[in-house]
Amino acid sequence: MNETQRAEFKQAFDDGKLVVYPTEAVMGIGCDPDNYDAVNALLALKARPIEKGMILIADTYSRLLPYVNDSLVPLDMRPSIFSSWPGPITWLLPKSANAPDWITGGQEKIAVRVSNHPVVIELCRLVEKPLVSTSANPSGEAPARTLDEAHQYFGSQLHYVAGATGGYSSPSTIRDCTTGNIIRA
Repeated sequence: MNETQRAEFKQAFDDGKLVVYPTEAVMGIGCDPDNYDAVNALLALKARPIEKGMILIADTYSRLLPYVNDSLVPLDMRPSIFSSWPGPITWLLPKSANAPDWITGGQEKIAVRVSNHPVVIELCRLVEKPLVSTSANPSGEAPARTLDEAHQYFGSQLHYVAGATGGYSSPSTIRDCTTGNIIRA
């Protein structure tokens, strides 16, 4: 991204706009996880119930720590969790007291991922926090894999960040940190 694109993204993010950006497998759509109105707009756009919770994606685990209760992450699961990152594995980790219910869906765990996608890394560094990350598609439709496909779904109502997906064939696997069980393959 050039300086103009960075500034436009930062302004859109700060203004609570929804942003489409490439991830490891599909185009993601997200916003500031601490902006209640932005998250609600995303839930409404996708017709997604708040109880399902949202994934946070970041460039580093430390960027996720305000939302995760790291002291409750099981010691025996740490090697599996941290060796899977960065990459397309989302883990359900114990939420911190500061993790908003509109992100966790009121659950005791929060879905988080450390990405190796260069655009995600750049965006997180720019805003100095994780991004909400869900696939860019209306509920029931196939996830967009290109900006053009995302535009066909959502038109000009969102802010778009250029870039290609990372080449994985399916959205991130979701695993539970307590059991290691796969929740979504």
